[in-house]
Amino acid sequence: MSETPLSPVSDGRGPGGRFGKGNRLAVGNPFARKVNMLRSAMLRAVSTTDMKAIVAKLVTDAKAGNVQAAKEVLERTLGRPQELDLMERLEKLEQQLAKVNTP
Repeated sequence: MSETPLSPVSDGRGPGGRFGKGNRLAVGNPFARKVNMLRSAMLRAVSTTDMKAIVAKLVTDAKAGNVQAAKEVLERTLGRPQELDLMERLEKLEQQLAKVNTP
């Protein structure tokens, strides 16, 4: 049996199933493209010095008792806290599963 390449199908795909050149469906997500352009503009507008000043102000506010600022600083540096209840429930489920799977 000889292997012959598949001919392009009518939806503009090439032999490998990938979009061919000029396919109108291969343009991507216009919303994602716009978000990427906005994010790039924002990154160009904010310098390293700006970021340092913003974070310094956030830390100062947190030290002064601003709970939202403290929460932001802690979550950005240490990560979000894990739900202990969730971990306990997961451990109990794993124990029950182990009991069921034991002959």
